[in-house]
Amino acid sequence: MAMPVWARNLAFRLACLQRPDDAALLRGAAADPLSFGPNWDAHAEALKARADRLNP
Repeated sequence: MAMPVWARNLAFRLACLQRPDDAALLRGAAADPLSFGPNWDAHAEALKARADRLNP
């Protein structure tokens, strides 16, 4: 956890823009913000849903 949550979120967003159809990357991006409290839960759920639509 060397980076603040906003920086980690930005890094995952950039990676997801480069590989938008990578369900494993989306699931990893969704798992990360769950460690930082309820403020990030909606974002994590949206990423999980997107990953599930790509690869159930």
